[in-house]
Amino acid sequence: MSRLRFPFVAIFIIALAVPVQGAVLLDRVVAVVNQDVITWSELYKDMEMDASASVKAMSAGERRKVFKEQEGPFLESLIDVKLELQQARNDGLAVSDEEVKEAIESIKKKYSMSDPELEESLKKEGYSVEEYRKRLGEQILVSRVVDRDVRNKIVVSDSEVSDYIKNHRKELEDGGSYHISQIFFKNPAATGERSRLEEKAGGILKEIRNGESFSSLARQYSEDPSSASGGDLGFIRKDQLGKEFVAALSKLKPGEVSRPFWTDSGLHIIKLDEETDPKSMKQIEDKARDELTKKLFKVNYDEWVKKLRSKAFIEVKL
Repeated sequence: MSRLRFPFVAIFIIALAVPVQGAVLLDRVVAVVNQDVITWSELYKDMEMDASASVKAMSAGERRKVFKEQEGPFLESLIDVKLELQQARNDGLAVSDEEVKEAIESIKKKYSMSDPELEESLKKEGYSVEEYRKRLGEQILVSRVVDRDVRNKIVVSDSEVSDYIKNHRKELEDGGSYHISQIFFKNPAATGERSRLEEKAGGILKEIRNGESFSSLARQYSEDPSSASGGDLGFIRKDQLGKEFVAALSKLKPGEVSRPFWTDSGLHIIKLDEETDPKSMKQIEDKARDELTKKLFKVNYDEWVKKLRSKAFIEVKL
C-alpha cells in the first residue's frame, strides 16, 4: 500500500479501484485531526482505492485481511493528508471549479475517454462524479501546498550533480527506451485454447486497423492491470525488454501496432507510442538532478509533516 502522494493526473487510476466489499453496518470515527474526523468507512474506501493490482485481484476475505494489517500505517497517511489540506486552507489556498474541470478534461484526453465512459467507470466502482471532483480538487490543493512549502524550496548545486553522476553513471545511462501500450491475454490452461485466443486477437487487430481506438479496445479486452489506463505501460528501457518484445518493436514506427505474438506470459498486441534515443550528457545531468531532488524532497517533506503534526491535535481511535 503506498502513501497518498499522487500528481493529480494519476487520480484517474486510483479512482477506478475496487469498491469496499460488504455493507458497513455501523460507521465510527477512527481519528480526530484538529477540526476534522476520519471514519472507518473513509479509511477502508481509501485503502480500496489505493490498493495495488495484486491486492485487488484477491478474494474479499483475503483483501480484508491485508487491509486489517495496514489499518494503522494507512490511517497515519490519511492523517497527513488532512493536515496538508488544513494547512492549505488556513493559508488561503484554493482550487477553483474551472481548475478541476480542466484537470478532468486533461485526464479524459490522456486516456481517450468520453464523459459517458468516465461516468460509467466511476458508477461501476460506486463513486459519483461529484465525489470524484471533490477528491481531485483535494489532490490539486495538496499538490499546491506541498509545492509551495517543500518542493519549490529545494536547490541542487552543479557540484552535487557531478558527484552523483560519478557514483551512479551506470544507472543513469541507458540505450534508449520505448513508450508502449499493450492488449494482453493470459496463457490459457488448455493448449487448444491458443488458437481461439489468436483468432480473437486477430479480430481486435483488424478493428484497430479499421480505425478503432487502441486504448478503448485495451480497456475492453486486455487482461493486464494496465487496461484501466488504456493499456499504457509507459516508457520501458530497451535493455529491460524480452526478446519477443524487441523483435516486434524493431518492425514498428511510432503510432504503429504489432501483430499478435506469444511470450511465456501470454498473447500480446503492442503499440509503439514513442521511441527515445540513448541519453545525451545533458539528459544524464537532468536525470541526476531529478533523482537528487527527489531524495531531498523526501527528507524535507517528512520534516514538514512532522512540524504540522507537532502543532496539531491528533487522536487515533483504532
